[in-house]
Amino acid sequence: MMDFLWLALGIAAAGFFIGEGIRNINNPNPKNMMDYLNEEEDHELIKEKHVHHFLGVSKEDATKLLEEYPSVPHIRLNGTIYYPKEKLRNWIKEIRV
Repeated sequence: MMDFLWLALGIAAAGFFIGEGIRNINNPNPKNMMDYLNEEEDHELIKEKHVHHFLGVSKEDATKLLEEYPSVPHIRLNGTIYYPKEKLRNWIKEIRV
């Protein structure tokens, strides 16, 4: 019975990869499996106290950055400030230019 399960999973995976290959045949930047896994992460919210981890800077530097740039995309829910991960990533890319 387990052999049939593994066979079914293999066929399903092959179908997925073949379908993605056909769909991206003319696409110069096709998605790979890691892109699909990272899409789930893109909608994640980061609490204000954890932004420094995401940015890779000290807490003090992150606090100064957020104070100097009030235009940083954020959401306030029940008194807590959250930063959408993908919007924060794009915002950082824009201010570095």
